Amino acid sequence: MKIRMIAVLCVLASVLTGCATTPPYDYTAFRESNPRSILVLPPVNESLDTSASYSFLTQVSLPLAEAGYYVFPVAVVEETFRENGMSNPEEIHSLGLDKLNEVFGADSVIYIKITQYGTSYQLLASDTRVTAQASLVDSRSGQLLWKGQATASSTEQSNNNGGGLVGLLIVALVEQVINSTTDRSYQIAGMTSSRLLSAQTVNGVLPGPRLRDRQRQ
Repeated sequence: MKIRMIAVLCVLASVLTGCATTPPYDYTAFRESNPRSILVLPPVNESLDTSASYSFLTQVSLPLAEAGYYVFPVAVVEETFRENGMSNPEEIHSLGLDKLNEVFGADSVIYIKITQYGTSYQLLASDTRVTAQASLVDSRSGQLLWKGQATASSTEQSNNNGGGLVGLLIVALVEQVINSTTDRSYQIAGMTSSRLLSAQTVNGVLPGPRLRDRQRQ
């Protein structure tokens, strides 16, 4: 009984004092591995949008390159798999690291999974949301170096507080037209990719050698 009371008090304290600070990530294995190059595998898509994997894949190189790593060109990597009869991301993710090393010779491999991708429509609002998870693995030892998750949503850019019911309906209509006539999911995927794979985010990837060299200059 006393333990339950303490647990309740802890929950109440956390509510009253706000969200807890995100604990720091343990980068011990990442620093010991010190990868210089990253092989990005085609993302596994668990969303209902069949274009999610390719759409997200085209946007992962920039944040990783800006973080200071050499990123194997994703188009070349994808074509290499295709020439060897492999186009399914789940099948590619199941390949052994020894095989990936034999073909590409990258220091590390990043596995990405998309859990949300697309727009959901409601009466007074529409939300385009992309959520992805990533794991970076040492290609030689198989050691997990880093993992993370990120989400971005179109509602972050919306302001539906004013105008009453009529205002909400107008905003919802405008947003649905925009989402229908533009590839909003692709734009939101770019935000998610940046948050997930940037060296500037909390508990993100560590700065790579090229970024560290620039920071020393």
